[in-house]
Amino acid sequence: MAKMFKALGDSIRLRLFSMIASAAGDEVCVCDLTGPFDLSAPTISYHLKILREAGLVTSERRGTWVYYRARRDKLGILSGLLAVDTVHEACAV
Repeated sequence: MAKMFKALGDSIRLRLFSMIASAAGDEVCVCDLTGPFDLSAPTISYHLKILREAGLVTSERRGTWVYYRARRDKLGILSGLLAVDTVHEACAV
């Protein structure tokens, strides 16, 4: 789990993951991920590699493009770890 949280600890990777996880059709082409950033394509590829190695996304090459999908099972595990039951306790003064 720590590797996943560490990967998402970078603002660029967090934004990339968010874009991939919210993509229509559950996948997004790398060509659609480079435009919103003021970064070079190799830098975007590096960040996507970190997300892939952390197990947060999968990728599939189709011709010259690579398509990314969020690993919904891992997203569920992370959200479960972050879920907090709200408990209201009266403070005794």
